Amino acid sequence: MAPRPTATPAGPRGWLHRIRRATQPTPADLDADAVTAGPRSDVSLARRSPFAIGFFVTLGALTAGGLVFGLYRISSVVLMVMLALYLALGLNPLVDRLSSRGLRRGISVLLVALFGLGILSLAIWAILPVAAEQINRLLLNAPSLLQELRANPQIAAWDTQYDIINRVSTFLTSGELLSTLFGGLWGAGQAVVGMVLSTMVTVVLTVYLLASMPSFKEAIYELAPASRRPRVRYLANEMFSRIGGYVTGLFIVIMCSTTVAYLFLNVVGLGQYALALAVVVALCAIIPLIGSTLSMVIVSIVAFTFSPTQGFITLAFLLTYQQFDNYFIQPRVFQRSVSVPGPLVILAALAGGVLYGLLGALLAIPSMAAAMLLYREVLIPALNRR
Repeated sequence: MAPRPTATPAGPRGWLHRIRRATQPTPADLDADAVTAGPRSDVSLARRSPFAIGFFVTLGALTAGGLVFGLYRISSVVLMVMLALYLALGLNPLVDRLSSRGLRRGISVLLVALFGLGILSLAIWAILPVAAEQINRLLLNAPSLLQELRANPQIAAWDTQYDIINRVSTFLTSGELLSTLFGGLWGAGQAVVGMVLSTMVTVVLTVYLLASMPSFKEAIYELAPASRRPRVRYLANEMFSRIGGYVTGLFIVIMCSTTVAYLFLNVVGLGQYALALAVVVALCAIIPLIGSTLSMVIVSIVAFTFSPTQGFITLAFLLTYQQFDNYFIQPRVFQRSVSVPGPLVILAALAGGVLYGLLGALLAIPSMAAAMLLYREVLIPALNRR
């Protein structure tokens, strides 16, 4: 016999049961952590709005442009700080040597600073009046010396064709030289004041960096992760050593060329202009690549104004010394401190000169030495591991 179907509960109890089933409470909210951890399919419309994207891109571009413009406006200050740092790195070996003999670092820095300032003051006191007098005498006698160049047939032919000597004489005697160089007396005064202030700031920064060199290095080392800090310490010390070695070697090269030029000019019979021309040689020796050639041309022109014999002797001697300096003195001075290929030296000096003038060309070579160290010690090993 087939079972009978079960009857549905009737009455008030069945009605309450249906009401309870229809009015179940809503599920509790999901855990916020679970929602965050899990994938989210809903994305806010504002995050994908082109207006929001354009706003943030524009804000980033304006911030980057402001930073670049600010760095451009303070580029002279940045170069001054870099020059002070390079000078401090060049003097740091001398301070370390004094400190290794038992002197405190502060006393060693004070002795080195006093010695450097004393040498600079003595050089200015001894050389500047004599050099100014000789340069003034050279400028006053320049027209007559230029007229004597017409005794040379080739120069006389060029002068007849292009009127070079008269133009140069007019330029030197008309006062246009000062206006061309400095923009008149007011421009010359501004240039002198700016040079003095820049020198004072550079000296103060150099002394400060020299005194705080150990803490300055430690601050740079702490920027690296602890696991890579020994490697960063090694690379930073190598970079500092190369920069300091270049600055020290440059001082040696300048002193050698200046001393040799001064002694030779006294021997060859140009003693009345020897000190002024030696100052010119020292200033030109600072200029990378073309400095020695420029000083050779200037000194040889002055010697030719006295006599062709003195001119040829001076030109031959300076050309010989230039080769001796390029292939004997500088390689031995820089071989342990700066290891940069010749083409990169030329490119670095040209790029630095185009961007920031003489100071940029001067700082470009040690900066290239530091970049080459990173290239050899970091980039090449990283590429070889792949």
